[in-house]
Amino acid sequence: MKTAYELAMERLTSKEPTRKLTDSQKMALAEIDSTYRAKIAERETFLGAKIAGARAGGAHEEAVILQEELARDLRGIREEWDRKKEQARSAH
Repeated sequence: MKTAYELAMERLTSKEPTRKLTDSQKMALAEIDSTYRAKIAERETFLGAKIAGARAGGAHEEAVILQEELARDLRGIREEWDRKKEQARSAH
């Protein structure tokens, strides 16, 4: 007897079969992952320090604004990351 998860996975793969990636695509994806992980870490470190400084200095409104900026930046980076990965998967 199959679990609900196994049945759902079968339905998903029947609609969109798994793509086979070439070695160059795998290398491109690994490079993209490395680059975008670094971008995320850089923004988290930079703005995280500013947020901590604002909180320590009692500037709670500024900390909230910086937190929102960080969330917006990370969302943009992740969207770009996903686009780049899809482009690499589609390349032949």
